[in-house]
Amino acid sequence: MLGIELQRKSSVSLSRQLYMEFVGRIADGRLKSGEALPSTRELAVELGVSRNTVCEAYEMLMAEEYIVSRQGAPTRVAHGIGPNIRSVIPGIGPGSPDVRNGRIETGNGVKNLGSGRPAEVDFHTGRPDLKAFPMQRWLKLMYRTSSLLKPEQWGYTDLEGFLPLREEIARWLLRSRGINAAPYEIFITAGTTHALHILSEILFEPPFEILAEDPCHLGMLRAMKIRGYSVVSRPVDEHGLMTSQLGSSMSRLIYVTPSHQFPLGGILPANRRSELIRYAARNNAYIIEDDYDSEFRYGGPPVAPLHTMDPGRVIYAGTFSKILFPGLRIGYIILPGELQDRWRYMRLHSDVQNPLFEQAALAEFMRSRQFDRHLGKMRKLYGQRRKILLDALKAEFGTVPQYWGDAAGLHLAVSFPGSIFNRRFERHCRLNGLIVQTADRHCINKGAHNDKLLLGYGHLEPEDIRKGTSLLRACIESWHGKN
Repeated sequence: MLGIELQRKSSVSLSRQLYMEFVGRIADGRLKSGEALPSTRELAVELGVSRNTVCEAYEMLMAEEYIVSRQGAPTRVAHGIGPNIRSVIPGIGPGSPDVRNGRIETGNGVKNLGSGRPAEVDFHTGRPDLKAFPMQRWLKLMYRTSSLLKPEQWGYTDLEGFLPLREEIARWLLRSRGINAAPYEIFITAGTTHALHILSEILFEPPFEILAEDPCHLGMLRAMKIRGYSVVSRPVDEHGLMTSQLGSSMSRLIYVTPSHQFPLGGILPANRRSELIRYAARNNAYIIEDDYDSEFRYGGPPVAPLHTMDPGRVIYAGTFSKILFPGLRIGYIILPGELQDRWRYMRLHSDVQNPLFEQAALAEFMRSRQFDRHLGKMRKLYGQRRKILLDALKAEFGTVPQYWGDAAGLHLAVSFPGSIFNRRFERHCRLNGLIVQTADRHCINKGAHNDKLLLGYGHLEPEDIRKGTSLLRACIESWHGKN
């Protein structure tokens, strides 16, 4: 079909190689503007790779606006893309340096991308401050708890996860979120995306579709789309999912972030929660509640999870990536009883279990309440950085911006009425030393929120936050001057 050859022994991932191959072909004119690309399934078969590999490559190409994809239509090379892009992205092709975040990374360091400069400030969302994690204490805990494990525990253990950890999670959920879940209902995962991959298998039944917020975390939806689900999107406002527009869809699976909608930050009101539960009951549907960062709330009491309203219908998913560190790769879900055997079967025939040593360390970290103390410290730290960001935005922009979702989490959405921010604006910022994401990047249907930017602040020092807002003002002013 395309005659692409991938280097199986290369240190560059297959998806990255495929991405670079496509960019090279667009650059030299072998792929024309508007030309249709093969489906992910067809290309995966041709190349002898997993469909996930092809999907990841296509996602990278869409993120940089080399290709466009619309539901029900072939994926195509974006209009206006042509051979001149080679002057912007040099060295594309198998074996070339890796391209990340607007920079070219080689074994000798970082080079500028085109006429841009290395990023001075990175406002990426969802990043905790890893410097504030008690690493030495954690490493000592890892050694101590691992040495106490019995020899038989070094083999295959529970498909559900390490029981002491599930017991500690149950206690913590009760005291912090008001969720009364028994340890046998809690299943350890490698994160929410991992949970969605398994749920996509055990819940795969007609009409093979998932209803999701728009905008939402597209990475999560990718796990469902790879399995073969179609996506039914419903709009979001400042309060979260607009349940008045749920309509007559027969979706048996619903994905929501009600405690802190991603990415716009709304908290779903009680009347909408009730309406969503009733809708799920009418459709005999399961709701996947992704509670990804609501531990960091800066005003008022914690928001009650949707799960407390209907534990038999709501699958609650949590993660420790934001509270502790992403490399931990431990999350959990609370499963209704009728799904538990199917979950065990899928884990038995996929990856069996999470590594035990991290689970044992985390169980002790929670049992000794070091977890609670760390969470309290980080909540205070992130609250201070949130205020610094809001003050810096006010100093740079006055009363122009409107803020969405600033009461919780590690990022906020900032609306600049009348502005239009797209992927070209993201590249414009990168060329001027700033990494920022548009809200439109996460939209299924583009255009509804193209006046909003997402600013992650949890990982940034105060001086970086202030420098970043200054760079942002300069980027917006020059962007408006060009458009």
